[in-house]
Amino acid sequence: MVVGKVIGSIVSTRKSENLVGNKFMIIEPLAEMAAGAGRFVAIDNIGAGIGETVLVATGSAARVGMENAPVDAAVVGIVDEN
Repeated sequence: MVVGKVIGSIVSTRKSENLVGNKFMIIEPLAEMAAGAGRFVAIDNIGAGIGETVLVATGSAARVGMENAPVDAAVVGIVDEN
């Protein structure tokens, strides 16, 4: 799991049928969580907004409930305070 900040969103008009109707957010991992990683895109089903700190599940954990979707990162929580 990664803690990061939502810094933007991406709009894609052409995508896998399994991703239609989903929102994509650009995530910047917090410095302590980065471990050399840069920004990445995560699917957002919980309604996070730009500027919010979020919890992101990666790998197979990101596909829970979306087994047939090509997803590698998913926003799973919004951090209230850290």
